[in-house]
Amino acid sequence: MSRPNILLIMADQLRYDCIGYSRSAPVETPNIDRLAAEGMWFTNAYTHIPVCGPSRQSLVCGQRPETFGGLWNHSIALKVASLEPSSYSWARTLQEAGYRCGYIGKWDVHPQHDPTRYGFDEYIDSNKYYRSWIKEKYPDLAYTQGYMGEVDPLPLEHSSTHQTAAMASELLGRMASDAGVPWLLRVNFREPHLPCRPTATFAKRYPPEQVPEWPSFGDTFIDKPYIQAQQLLNWNIQDYSWDDWAPIVSRYFAVISQLDDAIGELLRQLDATGLSDNTIVLFTADHGDMCGGHRMMDKHYVMYEDVVKVPLAVRWPGMVAPGSRCDQFVYNMLDLPPTLLEASGSPSPERIGVALHGESLLSLLQGHEPQGWRDHVVATYNGQQFGLYSQRMIRTSDWKYVWNPTDTDELYDMRADPNELSNIARHPDHAATVTELRHRLYEILLRDGDGLVQNHWMKEQLLAGRKK
Repeated sequence: MSRPNILLIMADQLRYDCIGYSRSAPVETPNIDRLAAEGMWFTNAYTHIPVCGPSRQSLVCGQRPETFGGLWNHSIALKVASLEPSSYSWARTLQEAGYRCGYIGKWDVHPQHDPTRYGFDEYIDSNKYYRSWIKEKYPDLAYTQGYMGEVDPLPLEHSSTHQTAAMASELLGRMASDAGVPWLLRVNFREPHLPCRPTATFAKRYPPEQVPEWPSFGDTFIDKPYIQAQQLLNWNIQDYSWDDWAPIVSRYFAVISQLDDAIGELLRQLDATGLSDNTIVLFTADHGDMCGGHRMMDKHYVMYEDVVKVPLAVRWPGMVAPGSRCDQFVYNMLDLPPTLLEASGSPSPERIGVALHGESLLSLLQGHEPQGWRDHVVATYNGQQFGLYSQRMIRTSDWKYVWNPTDTDELYDMRADPNELSNIARHPDHAATVTELRHRLYEILLRDGDGLVQNHWMKEQLLAGRKK
């Protein structure tokens, strides 16, 4: 078989449980479900950092953002480093190996340098193009509800989702026209990132009175870090009831279904090229969204499943058995670079002294479980527009421990308390568990070059128990 083409589709701020195939929230996503049904669905895929920019920078280079200083989004007033073009990029490796590489949509990697500096032959800034196009076509269009969202008055074909899909389909067609030349196409939708503005066609699908309340909505924040209750104050939502949240969640559901419809158009274009059987199609998201979970908005200051657990589906005809399911812990942004390098037969970055922080999923995709596969995931957070606040999380099948260096730590029993309502970190019965998880977390952070543990004060917090 010739080298496979690669179509990597990414959503922005999409919860794992809001994909129909997850059998959780009542959201209809037939096209994403089809991808999962025709390939492998990962039930325990996690982002290593639930912030757009750092997450996407890591996908470019395959390393944790703390190692190169991409701690939070570069668009925020507090200045931060970004991944430089001189850094390793697996797309560049594919390019050098003969792949034609295209990129469309959200970038968030560097404010001055676009994807063509990182190994992509062609870049379409669909968001910039769409804003200009809409301003010219609908000069009087105005949105008034801010981050809470509203119904989009535009026809579906003129929406952001479907215009992005149309541009991506056109680029895909051009790339596929070069017979015998393998290609990589990254398509990055901005949806369902707030503000959610579904068109009327999809908005009516989810009446607010029929949207079920999140099981975590009753969180009281007792014995939890102060900053979580502060998050509600930052957004001025501290008094919101479920009646206030239901219309917002309804629009989130609607935009996801609209996004799915746009993805369906892109997949039909792939089928039309006749290359589906030799194309790896991947679908994932940079991170999730609180969207009313724990009464919160957006994604800051927390390591709840709402934001760290992500959808991941991989279809590869002839290589991945239809209807496959993987329950192992995987990272989407860190494991995909080595996976796609191996799948494409491209050189490993180790040959030039670059160590990736993820592992290839190829064996898992082929139905094998490698000996010694990880039994945990680690995620980090370093701050954003609301201020700097460091967090480090380790999640196992039974436990989630969150190290908050400047506040109380968190421990959740993920089997007895899957909605993470009761923080039991200070309970004496769980002291040994906390100690064990702190040691494991420290070793992983140290190995991966996280600067937060590169001094004796932080080491003693974790290893010597110098933590209130």
